[in-house]
Amino acid sequence: MPDRGRVAHLVVGAVASFAVLFQLALVVGGGAVLDETDPPTTAEALGRFVLYFTIQSNVLVAVTSLQLARDPQRDGRGWRVARTAAVVGITITGVVHFVLLRPLLDLDGADAVADVLLHQVVPVLAVLAWLVLGPRPRTGLREVGLALLWPVGWLAVILVVRSLTGWVPYPFLDPAEQGGWGRVAVACLGVTVLFALVSGAAYGVDRTVRRPARSTA
Repeated sequence: MPDRGRVAHLVVGAVASFAVLFQLALVVGGGAVLDETDPPTTAEALGRFVLYFTIQSNVLVAVTSLQLARDPQRDGRGWRVARTAAVVGITITGVVHFVLLRPLLDLDGADAVADVLLHQVVPVLAVLAWLVLGPRPRTGLREVGLALLWPVGWLAVILVVRSLTGWVPYPFLDPAEQGGWGRVAVACLGVTVLFALVSGAAYGVDRTVRRPARSTA
C-alpha cells in the first residue's frame, strides 16, 4: 500500500499544477483574470500571467509538494526557504482573495473554476497537508527572513512595471484606483506585515506541533 503521505502530497502537487496550467490555457485563449476593461494581447497576457502572486504561490506549492511526494522527509537549506514561502504565500493568496478580490470578480464557466482552484482549493489542501504531514521542523527564523525577500521583491517589481506600463495585477496596488501612491504604500506595508505575521505563525506551529510519525504502510 503506498505511503499515505506521498499520496497526499502528490494530490496537492497535482491539483496545484493543474490549476496553474488550466489558468494558463484560459489566458492564452483570452479568458478573464480580473475585470479587464482593456484586454491585452496574448504576449502581454502571458507576461502578466507570471507576475500574479497567485500564480507564483501556486507554482511554489506544486513544486514543493511534488518533491515531497517523492521524498516525504525532503530537507535542505534552500528547500526549507521554498517550502516556507510556499505555505505562507498560498495562505496569503487565499486570505487576500477572500477579503479584497472576491467582491471584484464576475467570472463564470471555466474562468470561475480556475479561480476557485487557485484561490480556494489549493490553499486549503496545501495548508491542511502542511499541518497534518509536515515535514517538520522545517521553518526557522532564517527561513522566515529569506522567504520574506520574495513578497518584498515581488512588490518592487510590480511597482516598476506599473511605472513603465500602467498595469498592476491587483487593484489595491493601483494609485489611480486607490487615490494616490500614499494608499498604495499603505497596502504594500500591509501585505509585508501580513506576510511577516503568517510567517511567524508558521514558525510557531512548526515548533509546537508534534512531528508526524513516518508512515510505513
